[in-house]
Order: sequence, then structure tokens, then C-alpha cells
Amino acid sequence: MSRLIEVNPSGSIAIVVLNRPEAYNAFNLEMITALAGHMTRLASDAAVRGIVLTGRGKAFCGGGDLKWAVGFAEPAGRAFHALAAQFHQAVVEIRRMPKPVVAAINGVAAGGGFSLALACDFRIMEASADLRQAYTASGLCIDGGGTFTLPRLVGLARALEIAAFDPPISSSQALAWGLVTRVADDGTALQAAQSMLAQLLEKSTHSFGWSKKLLTDAFNTSFETQLESERHGLAACADHPDGREGLKAFIEKRKPKFNP
Repeated sequence: MSRLIEVNPSGSIAIVVLNRPEAYNAFNLEMITALAGHMTRLASDAAVRGIVLTGRGKAFCGGGDLKWAVGFAEPAGRAFHALAAQFHQAVVEIRRMPKPVVAAINGVAAGGGFSLALACDFRIMEASADLRQAYTASGLCIDGGGTFTLPRLVGLARALEIAAFDPPISSSQALAWGLVTRVADDGTALQAAQSMLAQLLEKSTHSFGWSKKLLTDAFNTSFETQLESERHGLAACADHPDGREGLKAFIEKRKPKFNP
């Protein structure tokens, strides 16, 4: 696959690196197609139990490459139509895979990079990094699932404020608004993300996968449908080896030992 995306294994964790530092990891069609392909593969790779997504150099991701889009085709809408198709496939894989995905935000996350970070399950942001919605400053509208995730994280009124005024969002503000999970010292986001995943992987990833699915789907279903999904998930978890171990450990009053 393209050199614009690197995948580095670290035990049962895959570290996915956006590798276009000279362009602040802004993605063109080749790069985002490669990311979608890697996410699809990692979602079904049994040896991978968790994923860290980060950027090479000074930025996490500058979003879609506007210079590339303008030079790709006339009108430019054709370029964004093609780019969004692959971007959205990558985001769907992140949201639908039962594995935890942590964004290690090592620098600015703007435009599509902002939406990409929000699509991840957890976000660790370095202290000096910034978030920028950025789309509307260029006369565009938000994509990459940002209009879905942003209001669910900060509420509709604040999401509309971010969309309208496009303020730079510091790490402290992002933490206060619930846009990120933790703030890390500069240069340590990747290490902190791996540490978070290692802690999470000591627990039942099967249980996490069901929780992720149920919480994601809860915004799109009726109460009765959600209850039925919960019942199905609960039974599936109870019959899984993790569930059997968890129940046995509870009865025996010990810490459960979940298998990978």
C-alpha cells in the first residue's frame, strides 16, 4: 500500500501513522484510500486488538489537501466527492470495528483531521496542539462524520458555534468541552495512547465491542429497539469466553483474567 500511511505493530496494538509531514499530513486521494484500506484490514485482523492513530511530524492531520483538490478536477466538487467517499469509508471502519481506536493528537487537527480525531473512540491531545473545524473558513461544510460526532460530544448549540465561528480550540478548552479524553505533555501523546490501550486490553475487548456498538447505535434507534439490541448483546456477552470468565471470577471473588 501507499507509503503515505504506515502501520507499525506493537504487540497486539497497531500504530497507524499518517505520513505526509511536509503537508501537515493533509490527505489526497491516494493517502485517504490507503487509510481506508488499512482500517478495513485491521478491523478483521484477529492479531490486532487495538489501534492508535497519529501523525508524523508537527501535525496530527491537516484534513483534505485543498491544493490537491483544486488541481484535481474542474469543478472542484468532483475532487471532494471522490475524496469524501474514501474518507467516509475509513471513518465507518473506525466507528464499526469492535476494537478500541485511540487518536494520539500530536499537533494540529484541522478540517478532515478534526473529524477523523472525533471519529476515534478516545483522543489524547498534546498540550500545545490545537483543534480547528476549519471547513467553514474555506466556504465548505463539515464531512467525515463531524456533524454526527461533534454535537454528540459538545451539544448542538456549541457545535453550531464551532461551525459558525471556527475558533482555534486549545487542549485545555478541548478537555473542558469533552472533545478529548486526556491532555498529555508535548511529545508524549503516542506513549500515552499506547498506555491507555494496554490498560483497556486487560479488560474484555468483546464487552467493549458490544458497548461501542450499542452506544453508537443508540442515537439512531427507538427506545424499544435499543432495549432489544441490549438484550441480544447481553446474551452474546454472557455466552462468550470473556463473559463466562467474568461471571466465574465474580462468584469466586477474584479478578477476571480475560483472554486475547
